[in-house]
Order: sequence, then structure tokens, then C-alpha cells
Amino acid sequence: MRLYWVRGSTTMITAIHTAVKGRARYKVTGLHGSGPLKRLLEVRLVAHAEIQEVSASTLTGNILVRYRPDLSPTAVASLLADVMTDYEDTVQRRNGAPNEDLRPQRPAADTPAGSRRAVRRAVTHGKEQDRAQWHLMEAEAVVATLETSQTMGLSSTAAQDRLRRYGPNLSPESVPRSSLSIVLEQFTSLPVALLGVAAGIALLTGGIADAIVIAGVVAMNAAIGYVTESQSEQTIHALKSLVHPSALTLRDGQAHLARAEEMVPGDILLLRPGSYVAADARLLESQRLSVDESALTGESLPVTKNTTALTEADVPLADRHNMVYAGTLVPGGQGLAVVVATGQHTEMGQIQALVDVAASPDTPMQQQLNQMGRQLVLLSGAVCGLVFGVGLLQGYGLFQMLKTAIALAVAAVPEGLPTVATTVLALGIRTMRQHHVLIRRLAAVETLGSMQIICLDKTGTLTLNQMTVVSLSVGGRHITVHDGAFVAAGEDLVPLAHAEIARLLHVCVLCSETEIVEHQHDAYSLRGSPTENALLQMAIAAGVNVVQLRADHPLLQMQHRAEHRNFMSTLHTHQTGQLVAVKGSPNEVLDLCSWHLQQGHAEPLTEADRLAIAIENDRLASEALRLLGAAYREWEGAAEEASRLAGLTWLGLIGMAYPVRPGVQEHMGDFHRAGIATVMITGDQSATAYAIGKTLRLSREEHLEILDSTHLTGVAPEVMTALASRVHVFARVSPAHKLQIVQALQRAGKVVAMTGDGINDGPALKAADIGIAMGNTGTDVAREVADVVEA
Repeated sequence: MRLYWVRGSTTMITAIHTAVKGRARYKVTGLHGSGPLKRLLEVRLVAHAEIQEVSASTLTGNILVRYRPDLSPTAVASLLADVMTDYEDTVQRRNGAPNEDLRPQRPAADTPAGSRRAVRRAVTHGKEQDRAQWHLMEAEAVVATLETSQTMGLSSTAAQDRLRRYGPNLSPESVPRSSLSIVLEQFTSLPVALLGVAAGIALLTGGIADAIVIAGVVAMNAAIGYVTESQSEQTIHALKSLVHPSALTLRDGQAHLARAEEMVPGDILLLRPGSYVAADARLLESQRLSVDESALTGESLPVTKNTTALTEADVPLADRHNMVYAGTLVPGGQGLAVVVATGQHTEMGQIQALVDVAASPDTPMQQQLNQMGRQLVLLSGAVCGLVFGVGLLQGYGLFQMLKTAIALAVAAVPEGLPTVATTVLALGIRTMRQHHVLIRRLAAVETLGSMQIICLDKTGTLTLNQMTVVSLSVGGRHITVHDGAFVAAGEDLVPLAHAEIARLLHVCVLCSETEIVEHQHDAYSLRGSPTENALLQMAIAAGVNVVQLRADHPLLQMQHRAEHRNFMSTLHTHQTGQLVAVKGSPNEVLDLCSWHLQQGHAEPLTEADRLAIAIENDRLASEALRLLGAAYREWEGAAEEASRLAGLTWLGLIGMAYPVRPGVQEHMGDFHRAGIATVMITGDQSATAYAIGKTLRLSREEHLEILDSTHLTGVAPEVMTALASRVHVFARVSPAHKLQIVQALQRAGKVVAMTGDGINDGPALKAADIGIAMGNTGTDVAREVADVVEA
């Protein structure tokens, strides 16, 4: 164990493990519990070309660094020491405030409604940006068009000039309702307006007592509504994300950590694991880069990216594999991208524009109250006119009959109706809040009970937003995996008691980039891609000591997936020899195998065996599972590199999915018994959407109708209305399609509810009769436009 000291301080860096070439773990004094230092270390270190990946843990105070093999652990420690020196200097300049966040912060004044209006003005008044079809252009042409440099980025002067020209890289956010607007909304219903007119007429005709009573009723109604709605509005606004993202970009040839709002067209983004994509950008380089676009497209799986120019102009957003978009995240890999759109010109900004255009419809109760008010005006007007005319014919004075008619009109207005309705709705909101559901507007409570169709977003709403292993095919047996239980033919299995399953689990742990942090009581934190995390979670649930297993089989070499190699392999020491672990595309892994494991023994892999595995692979694929094949080989001594992937032993198939949330299937039955039709709207592929729809029995006993929404472009509104009334599952939808589907159902005369949590759900949530958003897991856009928010 070697110690390194940060010059001019007492900070110590301890090398814990440096035996594996290109990989080292250090303990850093001060890292434990310090989020700002963790972020600074990760961002600053990956800015060096020699550093491939950095993972710091505030729980253990350790930092794992993957670097080029030609770099020494001492050189890495020196880089660490440089960052720590800068950190301590910054802390001292900030008067010894070590817990202050070192990330670039958006000014606190950005959060009030007045400042958000100022942001909208700054964004919308910026110069129009080039709307070229960047995904069709070669990377070099994009760089030339934007007058930037792939190696140097923009100069600081050019970046500032473009920032003034195009405005800040912010979406024109919706301005929250002010207290005054909430108060005024309490007087917009026709019955309340009639009461106000009645009070005014009573005051003019000398009925001061009547005017005071009616005004008191109106004021009480407004007070109840204001207090109830403002409480919900404040709570929903408190759920708004307080994270102010930053991005690593090239400026003047140097890696520069900048606020996301300072990004401009032409900036070069450095994408690393955990990076927030700050703007729409065209990829210039990609090394196993994957991007989680679920909040934008609804696609549940991270998308693998490349730099190849596309050939079709109308490729859906989710299939533009050479683009990355603002608001998405990088779970794995690395890349370099040039910013092509910022602010309102990004895809997220276009969705915000759709949100602004979409109109929130009146609730059924509001429509009924307004209809009743119109009928009351007509009826009372006719009666008052008749009484006035009859009185004049019978010889009564004009002024006397006018007072009588006005008094009759005032008496015809039901003063108690608005107050009773408001009080009942307020009690409903209070009850919903006790169940951790926030209602933004009073009338939305009644709409919940009136809905006829509920449109359900899949990713993160119907399904857990966490990849899980659900199925295995090992040793000729199909095994179902659920909540840590392994079941084959109705029999519970002890996984580690079966050699085939145990070896498969070991390969899943070893052939992985996921970092494992062990806590007390056999608890683990995993940092890696959703797929690899799911594999390790399965192994942990089966009882594998994953930390000890990796310690017993130190990593010697790792070979990642490549463009023409859809599998990953790792080389490990194994007792007196070596072991290679492989996972990836089932077909490609199977082609490398000459043996398969049967009851603990390696048997030759015959053509009949290969056919059986292929059939099982097709069967599992039809269930919309993501499939991986696993294999291994071990030998005494060291093997030559050329022969390591030859003659592997096949272990089995692993099927993964985003599982349905607990209780969702039962809720579908509740909806159907209540007479509410269920429709699923998702950005996922048709096969995945169909499998989930069948599992949830969205169509009840009818045939499940599914429609790929990429074919909806240009469809006439009448045709869309007819289709929407028949289809149970809409797949591959865009935000505009979601809005079209909701509006089509409304044109068919249905009261429509929409659930969602992503940026792409915003327009449909606002247009639906009642929009329902997730609170803690959803996006700010979804919460700001929804009528109902889960707290």
C-alpha cells in the first residue's frame, strides 16, 4: 500500500489496489461524505486524454480510475493530487466552506415567476438557429457548417458572441400561476359570475343586506378555493428539480466545465458516463456510447450511438443514432459531439412549444355548471320578463315592477351552490393529499370520477424504470426469475446448488464493468449500465458474494463490444490458470462455442443442440425480452490471445425486461370493472409494447389492437378519431402523436385521463381532461402541466 501526499496540505491519497494494469483504486482524504469533491474529481480527471473512466464514492471515500495501460498508478495519483490542490485552494478562497457546491450554479433569482418570465423573453428573442437536418450530414460537414473545431472547440470570445446572439440555453419554461391568477380563477364560473351580478343589482336597488350576504358567499367560495389550490401549487413547485446541470466542453482547446445554459451552437461536448446532455448535438466520436432517452422518446432501453450519417430524412427521433438530445443522460461509454441546437430550438424546446399551444379543456363539472348557468339565465330572464309585463298590464308602476323583477332575478340565483360545490371538492383534495396525491385545481377532483378512458405511459409508469432479469434458459431448462426466486417447472431452485446456474451467475459478475461498493449487512451499491446492474442484482439475490468472487478472479484484460463484435469478454486469473468470460449477442456467442455444460460436465455442442438453443432464443425474443448469451473457458497456465475466444463452453440465455410495477395488473382490473377503458401509449418498439399490453390485459377479453404510430403522420383528424377509439396500444409515438391521440379521443366524446412522467408527455398531459404526473420520479415539464401529481 503506497501513500501520496498533496503538496502544501495534510491531504493523503492511498493506493489500495494497483495490480491490474489500467485500473487503480485509491482512498482520498476528504472524499467521504463530500458530494462536491466527488463531482469535481470525476469531471476533472476524465478531462485528461489518458483517463478513460472515473468513479468516486462518498460512502467509502474511495475512487476507482480506469486509464491507459501505458500510464503508471503514480502518474494517476499525481493527477489526483493536482485536483485536490485546486479543490483546497478553492475552499480556502471561499472562507473555509468545504461543503459548498463547486459546480457552476444558476443564480437563485432564476426560480421566481418574474425571473422565469425574463428567461422566456431572453430565450424567445434570441436569433433563429439553423434548422439543418444534421443527422443526414457527415460529421466533418457539421463541424465546418458551425465554424468550430473538433480538437480546439470554440474560443471564449466566439462562445460569448454566440451566447449574446442566440440567447441562453434554456427552455421557455411555463410560468407558474401567481396568487392573483389563482384568486381570479375562482370567479370565472358562470354561477359565481351570476352571483356577482346579482349582488351588484341588489346594491343598486337598495338591497344592501342582500348584496352583503351574496358578496359574503362569493368571498367564502373564493377563499376556500384559493387556500386549497395555492397549497397544492406550492407543494408541486417544491417538487421541482433544484439541480443546475453543467457540461464538460472544449473551449480554447481546453476541457472546460460550463453551465448548461451557457452552451451555444458549435460547442464541443465531452460525453462521459453520468454526463447530462446539455443541448442537441451531432456525434463526432463514439466509444461504446449509450444514452438514456426515455424521458424524451419513451424508449425504455438506453440507445447505442454511432457517428454514421443517416440516409432517410424522416427517421423517428428514437432512431437517430448519430444524435444526442438535451435532457438525456449517458449511462455508459464515451463520446464527442458538436452542439447544433440550444434553448427553444432543441427537441425539448419544441416539446415545450407544444405544451404552450395545447389548451387545457374545461372539466365535466365546469361544463355542466356553465350549461346550468346559461339555462338559469334564460329561464329566469323569461320569468322575470313575464312578471314585469303582467305587472305593467295590471296597472302597477314601472319602477315598482322593475324592482320586483330584479328581486325575482336575484332570488333565482342559487347562492349556496358554488360554495357547496367548492367545499365538497376541497374536502376531496384534502382526502387525496392524505393519500400523497396533489390536486392542482379544485374541479380536477370531479374529473377523476368522470373519466372514461385512461391513457397510460409505459416507461416509468406501468413498468419499473429498472432493468431486471426475468428468465433464464440453462442446461435445457427454462427458469423464471422473480424477486430473487428461481423457479423451474413449478419447483423452487437453489441456484448455487446447480453447477450450470452457478457458473452462469459467476460469468455475469466477472464479465462486467459495473463498480460494486459493499456496505454493511451484505448490501451493495452498483454503478454501471442498466443491463449489467440487472445481471449483478440477479447474482446477489442468488447468494453470490460478488466482491469476493471478483477478488478471487482478478481482471487481466477487458474487450468491449465493437461495431462488428456484439459481445464483451474479460480475462481473469483462475487458481493455477486463466478464465475468459463472455456475454453478448446469443447468436455470436453461440458461434464461438464448441461445448455446453450439462449437469456440471462439458459436453460436445451438436447441431441439434444449436438448433434447440436457436428455437429457445426465438421464443424468448417473441416475449419482447432483451436477450444475452453467456459462455466461458478456463485452462491451466496462460493461453495465447488468438485462441482465447475459441472452443468456448455455452452456459445459457438470459432474458431481461423492465418489469411491470407491483399492483399495476390488479389496477387494470379495477379500471375495467369501473367501466374505464385502458390505452397504453409508449415510445417503445411494437413487440415490447404488445407483450406488456398482453400481460396487463388492456383489451380485457377482446383481441389486442396495436398501432405503430410512425404511420400516423398526415392522417386526417376523422381517421385518427376512428383509429383512436379502436386501438389499445400505440407504439413508437412522438410527443406530437401523444397529443393527437388524446385530442382524437376527446373528439370522440370521451373524458380522457393521461398519465406520464417524461418530457415527451407534457403536451398530452396538458391537453387531457385530467393529466396525472409522477412527483418524485417525473420531470419538471410533466409536473408543471399536470392536474394531478403524485407526491
